[in-house]
Order: sequence, then structure tokens, then C-alpha cells
Amino acid sequence: MSESGREPDRVVIAVDGPSGSGKSTVARGVARALGLRYLDTGAMYRAITWAALQRGVDPADGAAIGDLATTVRLEMGTDPSAPSVSVDGTDASVAIRTEAVTAAVSAVSAVPAVRTAMVRRQRELIGSGGIVVEGRDIGTTVAPDATLKIFLTADPAARARRRGLEVAGEALDAAVLDRTREDLLRRDAADAGRTASPFTQAADAIVVDSTDLGPDEVVARVVELLQVDGVVGE
Repeated sequence: MSESGREPDRVVIAVDGPSGSGKSTVARGVARALGLRYLDTGAMYRAITWAALQRGVDPADGAAIGDLATTVRLEMGTDPSAPSVSVDGTDASVAIRTEAVTAAVSAVSAVPAVRTAMVRRQRELIGSGGIVVEGRDIGTTVAPDATLKIFLTADPAARARRRGLEVAGEALDAAVLDRTREDLLRRDAADAGRTASPFTQAADAIVVDSTDLGPDEVVARVVELLQVDGVVGE
């Protein structure tokens, strides 16, 4: 139990934000710092997308994708130091990060039946708490009563550079950077415009701009916010 008398295993921290803002790094860092579990909800939508591509299901076929989301077996490892994703018993932790999956995931995640199935599963995984959850609709839909809601953002140029380095590494050049920025902005628009659980900032979320901050600085800021609220001790 924390010095404030509140139990850490009841804490739910929601970290929302656009791609490239540093959600995964920060959410995992906060979970490690506080000894909490970690859940990447975006990985769940990627897993459904990967399963669809593996089975030859058209990502634009909403009915077929919805059926798949309710029948595929997803297992999410919540260790922040080694998160994992299993699809019907197959480890897909690396496979869900391919460009093919990235290109199709917005269409898949926009299907209402998919979001209904995933949100239900995400709430089951959250349980009574003790977890840091990252995504695009955590504070608004998945965990609207979260202990702390963070909306992590960054300048589009910074986001594009981060994501470009993840994909291209040292081969990152101006052309890749421009393409990455366009892809990020296109996905933001698609996710914000979907009917089911659109990507938007929760009214009571605290905005943290990571443009000029390192991951450790952002993690420290989130932990500080919890300490100020008396959720965790100094």
C-alpha cells in the first residue's frame, strides 16, 4: 500500500495519444517504475489485422472481420519488460509490427464489432487495476474512470522522426521521413473520424507534450502527477 493509503493494485493509468508520441515507451516505463502491469491495446487490433491477413480475410470486409474478432484467441502478456501477443497459440509479437499490418490496422480497428470485442477483452484484462494501459480510446471508452489519464502528444515532425527511425533505422532519409509523416497524419484522421470509439482526448486528461522531452523525463512527469494526487508515495 502507498504512503497515501491507496493500493497500487487498484491504480489504472490511461495513456492515450497519436502514433510516434512515445506512448509505448512511456507506458512501459511507468509500469516498471511502479511495479504495475502493462497493456498495449493497439497490439490487440494489430493482432486481429495480422490474423485477417494470414487467413486471406479482406480488411475492408466488416462482417468477416467482426466475426474473426469474436472467434480468434488472443493472449496478451502484461509484463512491461517483455510484453507479448499470442494469436490462437502462435506468438505474433513481432509479426504484428510489419508494414502490411500497419497499412491495414486502421480499417480493421474502425469496424464496430471489432471494437466492441476488443474493449470487452481489454476491460477483462484491466480487471480491478494495477495496470498502465496505452491506446487511443482508453480514457474516453475503455477506462473512463481511470485513476490518471494522460494524453501524450508531440509535434508531427518529431513523431515522424521517431517512427521513421523505428522502421528505417540509419537508412532514414528525407523521403522516408516525409512518407512517414503523411502516413501518421492519415492514420490520425482515419482514427479520429471512425464511428466507434473515435480517437480523441478525454476531457479530464492531462496533456503531456513529449516533443522536447526524453522518455525518462516523461515517465518521471507521470509518476510525479500520481504522487501529487496522492496515488503513490514519494
